[in-house]
Amino acid sequence: MPTPPRRLGARRRRPAVLAMAVALIAAGGLGGAVLYNSSGQRIAVLALARDVPMGQVIGSDDLVVAHIAGDPALHPLDAQDLQRTVGLRATTDLKRGALLVKSDLTSDPATQPGQQIVGVSAKRSQLPATKLQPGLQILIVNTPDAKGDGTATRTPDTMTAVVSAVGRPDTDGSTVIDVAVGPADGPRLALWVAGGRFQVILAPRTAGGS
Repeated sequence: MPTPPRRLGARRRRPAVLAMAVALIAAGGLGGAVLYNSSGQRIAVLALARDVPMGQVIGSDDLVVAHIAGDPALHPLDAQDLQRTVGLRATTDLKRGALLVKSDLTSDPATQPGQQIVGVSAKRSQLPATKLQPGLQILIVNTPDAKGDGTATRTPDTMTAVVSAVGRPDTDGSTVIDVAVGPADGPRLALWVAGGRFQVILAPRTAGGS
């Protein structure tokens, strides 16, 4: 008896194979669509509307709500946290357009209990070239009157302070700096500032680099 050709059996199986292939492709496409929709889902988060220097208190004008695609690698603050974010301080320099994360903010006060805040209006020539930032320790030197020969009449007084806030430069180039000092040093520093004879210098760093 002659053996039936194999081609007939292959033809009979081919529609089933094609149907299975179509089903797998459809299932793969559906899975891809679900994955796309999941990864493309947009969420409302907080971002920076403008630059905020380290130590500055966050205001509502500093923030904007951004809508981004959800990504498990990103952990920005939710837009619903807006009211809880206002009033916190920046732990680092924050740049416009950046997403806001929890580590960017702190509720810790800029000053210690008992310290006084004194506003120091300084000219460019009275400040170091290095940008002052909140939390930075500085020395304020009371520069005494000089004699006609240029020598100082006495040893200058020096006061240790911590920068708590830095204002924007004025049109004349001067900048107001809020500094935290001890309760006994506040009135004395106010007199130095009123007289205009002082210099702001950076405090020496410790061996640990702080």
